[in-house]
Order: sequence, then structure tokens, then C-alpha cells
Amino acid sequence: MTTAPAAPDPTMEAIGRAVTEGRAGDVTSARRKLLGLWSAIGVTGDPLHRCSLAHYLADLYEDPAQALAWDVRALDAADAVTEQRVQEHHAGLRIAGFYPSLHLNLADNYRRLGSFEAATEHINAATAHAPSLPQDPYGDLLRGAIQEVAEAIAGRDRTRRASAPGSVA
Repeated sequence: MTTAPAAPDPTMEAIGRAVTEGRAGDVTSARRKLLGLWSAIGVTGDPLHRCSLAHYLADLYEDPAQALAWDVRALDAADAVTEQRVQEHHAGLRIAGFYPSLHLNLADNYRRLGSFEAATEHINAATAHAPSLPQDPYGDLLRGAIQEVAEAIAGRDRTRRASAPGSVA
């Protein structure tokens, strides 16, 4: 999306800085910062903050069980986010666009844990929500990942995907 955020949000900015740090290779520091923010936000805090933070924090864990815990929190928080809140943060976002990625991540973690029935439920949900994805490189990336995870589930493959986000050492 190319439209600017509707209003500055210091918490979202702090999440963004930590994510950037993690993607640059300092996973430990990024994880520490996001966990600190999580403590400040709390489990009843702004659902957009909780969803975004948990979604990104999950990518900083190599262990699929640890990532799964954060991905479940992200999906739970997304269910509490209103369209108005998303629009307040960024006029070009829609909450429906969050669900393909959230379900994809859950499917991938369940698959890696060998829980193929749960993985199938979430990859089917990701597929059902995929029409909400933008027709752009990001949307193409997610549609490709959904297909890749679906094939891995069908093949009962538990190995980590090379294309998975958050390739951490």
C-alpha cells in the first residue's frame, strides 16, 4: 500500500523498529524489544498492537511451538481489531487482508509440528481469505506461500520451508 499512515502511532513505530532490527540479523535484541513492548501493551491492550507485535514476534522463533504460541495470539487479536482501528492506523489497510497471512503462519507451524489436520484447517482458511490480498508483489508472495504450504501439508513434510519468514540462526 502506498498511502501514508493516518496518524503517528509510537507503539507501531517501536514494533517496526524492532522488526527491522530482527530482519537485519539481531534477532535476540529484536525479540527482547518486542517482548518488552508486549509487557507494556498487555493482553488486553490495543488489538492492532497485539496482532502486529505477535505476528512479527512469531517470525523470530525457529521452534515452531514457540512461533505457534505467538501466531495464535496474533489471530486472536485480529479478531478483536475493528476496521475503524485499522483505518486510523493506515488508510490503505483492511483487516480482511491480515487473515491470509495469519492463517498461513498457523498452518505452517502446525505442519512443522506434525499436526496435519490443524494445518489443513488453517491452510484452507488462508486460501478462503486469499481473495482479500492485494494484487501486488506482497499478495503474490503470500499466494505462493499458501500454495507451497498446502503442498507440504499434502506431502506430510515437516521440514522448515526455505522461503519461510524469519530465517533465524
